[in-house]
Amino acid sequence: MPELLRSRISRLNVPWAMRDKNGELIGWEVDVAKQIAKDIGVEIDLVPTAFDGIIPSLIAGKFDMIATGLTITPKRALTINFSNHYALSGATLLANKKLAGNFKTLEDFDKPDVTLAARRGSTGELMVKRLFPKAQLRLFDDEQLANQEVINGNAHAASAQPPRPYLLRAKYPDVVFVPFERLLSSNADAFAVRKGDLDTQSFLDSWIEYHTADGWLDERHDYWFKSAAWADLVPN
Repeated sequence: MPELLRSRISRLNVPWAMRDKNGELIGWEVDVAKQIAKDIGVEIDLVPTAFDGIIPSLIAGKFDMIATGLTITPKRALTINFSNHYALSGATLLANKKLAGNFKTLEDFDKPDVTLAARRGSTGELMVKRLFPKAQLRLFDDEQLANQEVINGNAHAASAQPPRPYLLRAKYPDVVFVPFERLLSSNADAFAVRKGDLDTQSFLDSWIEYHTADGWLDERHDYWFKSAAWADLVPN
């Protein structure tokens, strides 16, 4: 184990990782990474990184692990080692009322004159390509930018991971809506380390089992995803 654990988290991605009013990083990913370092007994260095560059940067040794709730996929597993999953996630659509207010079905969004946005390299991009192959796809470096495209009226809809679509719906009730309350994709999220780093992978698997049994993972996940207790900590 390293004396200084360098862990990749996402760039600003509410509530996974974000800046509080003092400029400090907080969020679900931040809590998880800090607890791992505490349990190892080392200092943590959080390395915010663009999502589409995380796997090459891990392989290049720019940090020791990815702690961003990276979704397990067979393609990714060819180049990195995943831990067991420690959370489940998914995605739905955030849609613009003016452009897509009368859309009711998946087929309504799957048309050549419909523009959809997604984060480049994400499972949201894969979801859009799988469910809406006829639509025009516009890719962005992070989900926040993709969702902003919908708010600005430049895209009919965008892939969005809860709770983001519901937070944006509450903030812009006259501009956006969530056409499907059910998740359109379901993912298993895990830590990732470089190929051959079996000691760290084994530790992470044991860490997940331990903090699942003692309830810590559920408690922290519920705090960030099922409550708004943290809302006053961040700028509006």
